[in-house]
Amino acid sequence: MAGMTASKSQSDIWWVFLLEGIASILFGFLLITRPAETLVALVIFLGLYWLFVGVLELVRVFVDDTVPWYWSLIIGVLGILAGIIVLKHPLFSAIILPTAIVLWLGILGVVIGVIGIIGSFTGGGIGSFIFGVVNLIIGVILLGAPIPAAVAVPIVFGALLLIQGVILIVYAFNIRE
Repeated sequence: MAGMTASKSQSDIWWVFLLEGIASILFGFLLITRPAETLVALVIFLGLYWLFVGVLELVRVFVDDTVPWYWSLIIGVLGILAGIIVLKHPLFSAIILPTAIVLWLGILGVVIGVIGIIGSFTGGGIGSFIFGVVNLIIGVILLGAPIPAAVAVPIVFGALLLIQGVILIVYAFNIRE
């Protein structure tokens, strides 16, 4: 990060990047060492967030005319329902949400893979073909074993958070005057 230049405003708030880095390392460590408990806690916070946003969207129906009222009503009702479901069933939600993410990523992998392979025959070349095949394989693996892949989600995110935390801390000290 030595080549990065920081604006005056970033060097004034270097400590924010430091705190973000520390928080990333703490959450990453928790996700790796206590994945189930951390995931359940995060899901509970997500449920509270959806519930809160849902209520605010219902309020928005009456106070904000910049958005059609029915969109706020739909978002509000769905947010409240999602929040209640997650809060009533946090363990179930902690399993379902990562599995849904894995299934979504698997579907995307297959679609992107097929498009990449087709693109290789319409002028995309060997790179597009390889990209398509890799995405297709990853998509099929995720769709073929969504539960084991979902179990790995907290650990993968934990590792990414640890890496992000280190980078943020290094960046914070690099921009500090």
